[in-house]
Amino acid sequence: MTGKDLLKTIIIDSQQRAIPEVWERTLKIPIDSGKIITLAGVRRSGKTYHLFSLMNKLKSSGISNERLLYFNFEDERLHLSSKELDLILQAYQELYPGHKLSDCYFFFDEIQEVEGWEKFISRIYASISQHIFITGSNARLLSKEIATALRGRTITFEVYPLSFAEYVGVLSPKLNFHSSADRATLINFFDRFMHQGGFPELVHQEDELKDKVLQEYFNVMVLRDLIERYQITNSSTLKYFCKRVVGASGGEFSVNKIYNELKSQGYQVGKDTLYLYQSYVEAIYLNRFINKYSHSVVKAESSQKKCYVIDQGMGAALDYKLSQDRGRLLETTVALELLKQGKQIAYQQNGSECDFVVIEKGKVVTTIQVAADFMDPKTKEREIKGLMQSCLKFGLSSGIILTFDHTEQLDQEGVKITVVPAWQFFLSNAN
Repeated sequence: MTGKDLLKTIIIDSQQRAIPEVWERTLKIPIDSGKIITLAGVRRSGKTYHLFSLMNKLKSSGISNERLLYFNFEDERLHLSSKELDLILQAYQELYPGHKLSDCYFFFDEIQEVEGWEKFISRIYASISQHIFITGSNARLLSKEIATALRGRTITFEVYPLSFAEYVGVLSPKLNFHSSADRATLINFFDRFMHQGGFPELVHQEDELKDKVLQEYFNVMVLRDLIERYQITNSSTLKYFCKRVVGASGGEFSVNKIYNELKSQGYQVGKDTLYLYQSYVEAIYLNRFINKYSHSVVKAESSQKKCYVIDQGMGAALDYKLSQDRGRLLETTVALELLKQGKQIAYQQNGSECDFVVIEKGKVVTTIQVAADFMDPKTKEREIKGLMQSCLKFGLSSGIILTFDHTEQLDQEGVKITVVPAWQFFLSNAN
């Protein structure tokens, strides 16, 4: 039971607290969309700070503090049931009898902590205000569940850790990738980004603590988002599975292979359970899985998947082999940058492999190959072959090879191949 006096204290405290300065993110969240805005994504990716950014913009436009109602439902003082959620509105009205609830902007952080929150949000939307913004950890609040619970009344935005352009903007916003003087600094930043990732909290964190923080992120995700949410009793098998998924980043993922590994070590677990685990880790944004390209949706969905950990720094902190493999780290970084830009991607395999094809309206519009060491003759021949086959297959006159720090222009059978450093490509294509 939570009393109204405590709710009033929380409301006043949040309104009087200075909203922290936040970094400008590429993802733009609308303020007056007429829809419930939902922010979904991996833990610690910056969902709450997106709320703070929106609140800052509203205050700058002349909206008073009293009209901003921010509530963090992970506050340990709160023990609300669904029937008591209305007490928040009552407490607000008693504090500000001269203000209409319809003029309020509601920011509910981690609202999934209260069972039955969906009806409360739906009622506010239908009868009080359409200025509603919610976030939640993926333990109980997933984008698909939100869409079902709120019946199409919401727009969901995926929040990822920082992109490379955002990362550079935080560290040194005046750097110019066109400047030869800034080139060495940007290459150094990209190397750090490739190994340490883009979680906002870690940008200014001491290097010796970054791995520990990332490992703790992982442990919290496994405990709260998986074990608690899905009531998994076989926690040791689950944790092994999660680490294997992370360690497979940049390669094909095989449930059957992990099943055989577990079986050989004496673990008792069925394949169906492991396939469930695979869906769980994707649902909480621990990993992203991409399909092999096919015109057939059924074939694409049933194809062998390639997987990418949600943040390359987390992958490096959890798996030593991945941390030492520049090729897979670079490919993982490229995959995540494309996803952060909202691209629909797949891989293409037809004799040779092309790492990424970018799809728009069901059609392949760009082919991208990734090569950390493009100077190696065998690597160069293999990557060009895979790219060429894809370009010819999809009728494209150009393709891209992303490297760590190599630039070149090639022409093969009428196909123009642009070889460019990944850091330069993503800075020049930043939204």
